[in-house]
Amino acid sequence: MASSYLDHHLALLKHLRGILVALSEAEQVEDENHALFLERFDELLDNLPEDTEGNLVLGQDLISQIFHRYPQIAHLIPRDLLWFFGGDCLHFMPDEEIELYQTLDERRYQAEQQGEVFDWNQEKQLLALPADSSKH
Repeated sequence: MASSYLDHHLALLKHLRGILVALSEAEQVEDENHALFLERFDELLDNLPEDTEGNLVLGQDLISQIFHRYPQIAHLIPRDLLWFFGGDCLHFMPDEEIELYQTLDERRYQAEQQGEVFDWNQEKQLLALPADSSKH
């Protein structure tokens, strides 16, 4: 996987970790179980750059657990992470959103094959424009 693509998702994971830490600081979770969960989350952050494919299942598991263990922050989970990890995470995405991410992935793949730079966020905004403008 292209490193900028991976870097984007690592940044999102670090942001999500910050939210998880804030939960414990606000004393909204059990410390011992939460600490163990954060250890596994850190393991994912550490190992993902070296073995992305090998850590996708761990990522799926952790993201899915956040929905179940911490429903109060489910709305704060970056949607890009659901698509990145795939598998069970896709159950938390509506079909229209999955179609958007499929199109994004196809565009990213085409850009990489042609040696072009692909700006994930910019492309996502461009794809979302027609849908957003039709709602108004």
